[in-house]
Amino acid sequence: MADSPSLAIYIDGAPYLSPLLLKDLYGITGRSSVELRAAILAGEVVYSAELFGNDHVEVAPRLEKTVAFCERHGLAFRVEETYEGETERIGVDVMRNILESADGFS
Repeated sequence: MADSPSLAIYIDGAPYLSPLLLKDLYGITGRSSVELRAAILAGEVVYSAELFGNDHVEVAPRLEKTVAFCERHGLAFRVEETYEGETERIGVDVMRNILESADGFS
């Protein structure tokens, strides 16, 4: 679904995350601790997901849990939406609204 929106979460500021926190984040995202550490240090995507696809039921909770992880640990983060080739930063409330609207299509 090339025209489907996608959401991506970045952890800003390249913070050091302990192995225990990386393990927790691995449990949420499914990405290895090595991948996560590299992504965080490089300012790259920690977790991203295409919406309205067959796996929406699996990826939407991971987006929510990644945000909750960042909030719980006081990490600066941002959410970006990409749709039709355009990427923009959005707030968590907007992300949740998008996920709720996508729930009707899964």
